[in-house]
Amino acid sequence: MSVRTPQSAEPYGIDLAGKRIVVTGGANGIGFATSRLLVGAGARVAIADLDEAGARKAADRLGPDSAIAIRVDVCDGRSVAAMVDVAVARFGGLDGMFNNAGIIHPQDGDVTETDDQAWEKTLAVNLSGVFRCCRAGLPAIMESGGGAIVNNASVVGLVGSYPSQIAYTASKGGVIAMTRELGVAYARRGVRVNSVSPGITQTAMSAQVGATGSDDRRSQVLQHIPMGRYATPQEVGAAVAYLLSDLASYVTAQNWPIDGGLTEAYLCPPFGDPT
Repeated sequence: MSVRTPQSAEPYGIDLAGKRIVVTGGANGIGFATSRLLVGAGARVAIADLDEAGARKAADRLGPDSAIAIRVDVCDGRSVAAMVDVAVARFGGLDGMFNNAGIIHPQDGDVTETDDQAWEKTLAVNLSGVFRCCRAGLPAIMESGGGAIVNNASVVGLVGSYPSQIAYTASKGGVIAMTRELGVAYARRGVRVNSVSPGITQTAMSAQVGATGSDDRRSQVLQHIPMGRYATPQEVGAAVAYLLSDLASYVTAQNWPIDGGLTEAYLCPPFGDPT
């Protein structure tokens, strides 16, 4: 199946000229694809990642006038606060954040099999990490005159899944709920807060857990997606770019599934069915 994916947000009418945005987990995958789209639309981006070398490599690819690299551990509140301070100091303010950093723990599975360490580490990164980023970023964005935050959730925060990943599912459901709360709380203070919920996306993390692995596994998963394919990181990034832009000026406290119709489907037609 041929897929036309956005390489820059600018041709789609998204203008982020002058915007200063932090992207966590920006060294690769959805984070890097989004950063590239944001830069293409005129933004300056702070690529923040636990992998400092990866963040520097990503920033170098986007150019020194458009991107900087910052090491951040979203499990550490002081590290997150320092990330925001560096971005504000380098850019002269902050207009937006894409809180994208997340993990899938290898020991995360059925509720009876997932131990405390896997549970706590997953929530520390995926949920508490988003909390820490919002806590540090919201005052800086308000100080700059307002802006927008997008948090990365997942379709599994909306529907059950198999095989189970109980900690990941719980963490992403928490991100959606927290986003709704923040969107309401800060709507009259000049900051819009939304989330995106990607379906399975073609990234290294998806491949790591076998989501895009064997032909049998792919066929099983794709049958439940009306569009019959996985998302690309660029497709998720395009939605994030829109939500960070002034085109979405009346959108807040919302969660956007980017899932090829998965969360709206009860049954899908068999592949090759022309009806």
